[in-house]
Amino acid sequence: MKLLMLGCKTLREGVVVSVIFFVGGILLTLAARYAVPEMLHLDLVILLAGFVLILLAPVVLVSTFLLSILRGVGDADQCDR
Repeated sequence: MKLLMLGCKTLREGVVVSVIFFVGGILLTLAARYAVPEMLHLDLVILLAGFVLILLAPVVLVSTFLLSILRGVGDADQCDR
């Protein structure tokens, strides 16, 4: 299964996706608070989307870490740190 093949690149991608989710969630939360009008409760929808992204960021990070522990990174010695 190619999806669960982990390496240095996959671990970096997991960290990058987690950071993007976290920053995007913060930006959406701030946009819902200060920039979006309260018409049709649009601010609450965007606020919910921001909170979901903030909650998904550690889930992606922890799941990538756990997959690397359970499956083992085969070329861990060759990773540039």
